[in-house]
Amino acid sequence: MTGHAADIARRGLLGLAGSTAVAALAGCSPDPHSVAAQAKAGDQKGYVSGDGAVETVRAVDRAEPVTMSGELLDGTAWDITSTRGTVLVLNVWGSWCPPCVAEAPGLQKAWESVQKKSLPVQFMGIDFREEAARGAAFNQKYGITYPSLSDEAGVLILRLQGKAPTVPTTLVLDPKGRIAARVNGTVDATTLTGLVDDVVAES
Repeated sequence: MTGHAADIARRGLLGLAGSTAVAALAGCSPDPHSVAAQAKAGDQKGYVSGDGAVETVRAVDRAEPVTMSGELLDGTAWDITSTRGTVLVLNVWGSWCPPCVAEAPGLQKAWESVQKKSLPVQFMGIDFREEAARGAAFNQKYGITYPSLSDEAGVLILRLQGKAPTVPTTLVLDPKGRIAARVNGTVDATTLTGLVDDVVAES
């Protein structure tokens, strides 16, 4: 091989090695949209939203009743045992969560629907990982009329038996306080109303 040809071959190999290194670095670069990257940003956007999958649980397969107590956004004390004998809809949300904002009108519509039907149903939000004042301002802005618990510390969802791995999550509890249905992700009014009607019809 002539000196000129060897030089060309050497430069080709160096270029290939450089391209490979760049590709490797690109492959190892963190995705700015990943949960880890969002969490590191510290802007409260580190969440994974579910795909809206619906899960129903037969009465014979339901776990023990959910136990929970805390304070509403206005500071009023609340205990879940006060809802025994009625169907309870629990919605885990936060004003910092875009899917939660998107589903809020549907939740309010479903709440108004069960009220018009005079069904034995109550709604309760769980405002996750934000100040109570911020959650209250959101509810006022969007006309949400059912109450919400303040869960700024993020501990109340630990009472939900592992059924709220993402925000938003909506649970429907039967009159005994057992989880009868779940929507993992954004829920619409039609789906939620149907789930509620099914659980009400059991009793």
